[in-house]
Amino acid sequence: MICEGWDVTGTPRAVEFGKTITGVEGRESAPDIRIAPAWVDIQVNGYAGVDYNDPKAPHEEIARSIRVLHSTGVARFLPTIITGSPENMTGALANIAAARESVPEGVSIEGFHVEGPHISPDDGPRGAHPRRWVRPPDVDEFQRWQEAARGLIRLVTLSPEWPQATRYIEALVDRGVVASIGHTKAEAAQIADAVRAGATFSTHLGNGAHAVLRRHPNYIWEQLAEDRLMAGFIVDGIHLPQSFLRVALRAKGVERSVLVTDAAGPAGCKPGRYRLGEQEVDLTEDERVVLAGQERLAGSALRMDRGIENLVKLGGLSLADAVRMATVNPARAVGVAGRQAGLEPGERADLVLFRWDPERRAAEVAATYVDGEQVYSAASSSVVV
Repeated sequence: MICEGWDVTGTPRAVEFGKTITGVEGRESAPDIRIAPAWVDIQVNGYAGVDYNDPKAPHEEIARSIRVLHSTGVARFLPTIITGSPENMTGALANIAAARESVPEGVSIEGFHVEGPHISPDDGPRGAHPRRWVRPPDVDEFQRWQEAARGLIRLVTLSPEWPQATRYIEALVDRGVVASIGHTKAEAAQIADAVRAGATFSTHLGNGAHAVLRRHPNYIWEQLAEDRLMAGFIVDGIHLPQSFLRVALRAKGVERSVLVTDAAGPAGCKPGRYRLGEQEVDLTEDERVVLAGQERLAGSALRMDRGIENLVKLGGLSLADAVRMATVNPARAVGVAGRQAGLEPGERADLVLFRWDPERRAAEVAATYVDGEQVYSAASSSVVV
C-alpha cells in the first residue's frame, strides 16, 4: 500500500508499507494531507467511559474504547493501573491482559504502566490516589503484577522517598522495566539515588505535587535539571500553566520530553459522574476530571491530537517537534520496538493521516493504521462514545 502526503516538516512524501514501512520517497507535490507515525500514549487510565482499573471491565467495552483512541490517532498505548488494593490491581492487570489477546483491537496495547501504589502518602504528592492503599515498594508484589500482566508491564511509577526504593528500582531495571519518579516528596539525594539505581523517567512532571513548595531545592527542579530523566507532560491547558510548560520544555529539551494524556474513563464522554478505580470522578463542563464533588484533579479528558495542538499553541513548538513528543519520544522512553525512528523503512507501519490548519493550529485525524491495517477512517467512522 502507498499513502501520499506531506510529512510534519512540510516535505511531500510517498510512504509504501505492508506490516512495516518498506519505502519512503520524496515527491514534488502531494495531496493536502499530513502523514506521520501514529501516536503512542504511555499513560491512559481509561477512555470512552471505560475504566481500565475495573477488574470486571467487559472485553468488548475495552475494545470499543480502543477504537475511540484510534479515532484520535493513537496506535499504541499503555493502559495505566493506579493505586488500589492488591486484589484490584492484579485483577485489573489480568483482565486487560486477557482482553489484549481476546479482541482484535488488543494489538494496540503495547504493555502496561503501573502508577503507584509505592508513592508518597502525603496530600498533594499523592494526587487523587486513595491513601489507604499507598504502601512501600515490594519486589514480590511486582512479581505478582507481572504474572497477572503476562509479562507486559513496561513502566512503573514510584516515589524514591521510600527506604526500599533504590533496591526496588534496581530490581525493575534488571527485569527490563522502566522505573519512573512520580507522586513524590523525595529530597534531592533520594532523587539522585533513584537515577543512579536506573530510574529514567518522570511521570507527569509538574503535577502530583504540593500546592506550595520551597523555592529551592525541591523535587520538581531536581527532576527538571537531571538530564538522565525524560519527562512526561499533560498538555491539556489545565494541568500545567503555559509558563511552566515552556520553561519545562526548555529545561528538558524536546528530545527528553513526552506528551501524555493521563486520560481517565470520562475522556471522550459527556460531562457527568464516572469511576476511576474505587473512586467516583466528575467530568466537568470545562473538561476537567476531578474527584467527585471536589476540585482535586483525577486524570484528564485530553486526546493526543488535542495535546499536539496544545504543544504548538501553548508550548510554542513546531508541528514536527510536537509530533515527536507524541511518537518517537514515548517509544524511546519505554522501549517500544519498531517505533523509535519515525517514518523510516523497517519501522512498524503505525501511521496517522491528518489535516493540519496552520492558522488555527488544529488537527483533524483522517485515518489511523496499526501494523499497516486501517483501524480508523473519518470517511466511514462509526465510532460511538
